[in-house]
Amino acid sequence: MNEQAALVRRIRVWLVVFIVCLVLSGLTAFPLVHELRWADQLLASSASPVPERAPALMEWITRVRTGLDEADARHPFLLYGTDWLAFAHLVIAVAFYGPYRDPVRNIWVVEFGMIACAGILPLALVCGPLRGIPFWWTVIDMSFGVFGVIPLLVVWRMIKRLEDDRAAGWRAAEPSPSERPRPRANDSAVAGGRAP
Repeated sequence: MNEQAALVRRIRVWLVVFIVCLVLSGLTAFPLVHELRWADQLLASSASPVPERAPALMEWITRVRTGLDEADARHPFLLYGTDWLAFAHLVIAVAFYGPYRDPVRNIWVVEFGMIACAGILPLALVCGPLRGIPFWWTVIDMSFGVFGVIPLLVVWRMIKRLEDDRAAGWRAAEPSPSERPRPRANDSAVAGGRAP
């Protein structure tokens, strides 16, 4: 039983890490305009090697900042879409409380998360070029799916092991046919509806 409890603790630690990452990625999607201004200023500062060593990155960050500034000034309703993106991350994070409480019963949430991570790849490959996203940035986006599925796969395997351990424990707790008490003659008479 101690082994199962240790396995549940490990599952919960991995799930907490995954939930925290989802919450952080959701919360950071709300203040995009301010974050991009800060990132652009930081990368363009005199102490930063980015403009010289990674001019394409600097150009992309500046372009995104300019686009967000314009959207914020003229069409702020467009940023409402990123608010919903942030909210979706928070809602998905809440769903992972199910496997935290009962991993075996709610393994489907972990499987759902793995499917979602796999779905990031085709989404980025199809929508990235359609929206004019540089390929190297598309690769960064796809990395969220790759790195996101790793903890979920670890958790899924541990849950399967926990499920097997519990099933083996139940089988071991059940008496074998030879260990089951044999009915007495009086028991069969009562079971048949006759008085002893």
